[in-house]
Amino acid sequence: MKPHLAVAAAVIATAIVAAPSPARADIGVGLFVGEPLGLTLKVDLQRRTALEVLIGESTYRDGRSGYGHLTFLVTPFVARGRSVFVPFRLGIGGAIYDDGGHFGDDINVAARFPFQVAFVFRGAPVELYFEISLLLEFIDANDNNDLLDVDGGVGFRFYF
Repeated sequence: MKPHLAVAAAVIATAIVAAPSPARADIGVGLFVGEPLGLTLKVDLQRRTALEVLIGESTYRDGRSGYGHLTFLVTPFVARGRSVFVPFRLGIGGAIYDDGGHFGDDINVAARFPFQVAFVFRGAPVELYFEISLLLEFIDANDNNDLLDVDGGVGFRFYF
């Protein structure tokens, strides 16, 4: 191999190794707007699994009440673009919320089954995601909610 080709190959190899990689983070903090409305925390467990916690209000409308959920998320499929990853996530978890307005008066408990589509940007530690979730309520303190319900919205997270 000629010396100038060897130097060029070494420079290219060094540039490839030193090039910034896609943003990889283990903890994301953000806001979810919809039903529910709240602050969200997502902690990556392994390559395609995570735990998500949301604490906030059951809705942004009048009559809102305290809400919280814990969800285990699995990412079975990820589409890849030049500047974005698009993970498709499925989850299972539990939600606890109140009907009355003062958390603790009328506690309801539901199983939740969310579907998320996210846009994770390669050049920035930011994620924008959409979620729709099926709720199966199994404790209804006032017996005034539907057994099955659907909620959802849009959220964003900053990763660090």
